[in-house]
Amino acid sequence: MSGHSKWHSIRHKKGAVDAKRGKLFTKIIKEIIVAARDGGGDPDSNARLRTAVFKARSANMPKDNIDRAIKKGTGELEGVHYTEITYEAYGPGGVAILIEALTDNKNRTAADLRNILTKGGGNLGESGCVSYLFCRRGIIAFDSADVSEDAVLEAALDAGAEDVVNEGTTIEVITDPEDFEGVLTALQNAGFKETMAEVSMVPEATVSLGNDKTVKVLRLIENIDDHDDIQAVSTNLDIPEGFEMDDE
Repeated sequence: MSGHSKWHSIRHKKGAVDAKRGKLFTKIIKEIIVAARDGGGDPDSNARLRTAVFKARSANMPKDNIDRAIKKGTGELEGVHYTEITYEAYGPGGVAILIEALTDNKNRTAADLRNILTKGGGNLGESGCVSYLFCRRGIIAFDSADVSEDAVLEAALDAGAEDVVNEGTTIEVITDPEDFEGVLTALQNAGFKETMAEVSMVPEATVSLGNDKTVKVLRLIENIDDHDDIQAVSTNLDIPEGFEMDDE
């Protein structure tokens, strides 16, 4: 899980900058709209919407923004129709990249991604070429300096988590997507404050590359993730503990 953990740490640090530019809000709003469109506007009966609203609140999105997005999804307010699409790609060194998008123009998004991948030393693949390497899991991360691994382990397993993994600087709780909210709530009620919590695609196994190619892959993933239509990027790259990227 180390590759997943490190990439998400990088992405969430970057997310603070995106929020200032409005990009993070834009992505979350799209997710709320689609979740409400497909499952209704009541978070209590729509698990996907509950997760999206949780993400919005974690990003300090104003309640009015959340409510408007839900109404756009249910049709109470006029909104753009977004299509969900998953792209599969290879990065430098043959690393697998799974890209989840919400777009109102599939041709534009595909062309943009192809351009980003080509410039970054990667390429789009055929449907099914890398998706089999990933599974959807709930991930709840804690700073290992702030929590006791044994205490998190006990509380998480009692709440129905699948596993708890110590990644050095972080402790990750792994859950089935259906159990994600219940486990998260139980951990919060037990007094633990998470640094990251989301349902995402996680690699079943990771691959290691040299430092130079690792940097190239992460630069490519950052550029993909920076696109407004992209909701999530997952990779099976293993990023060693202690690896750091500069901000250039």
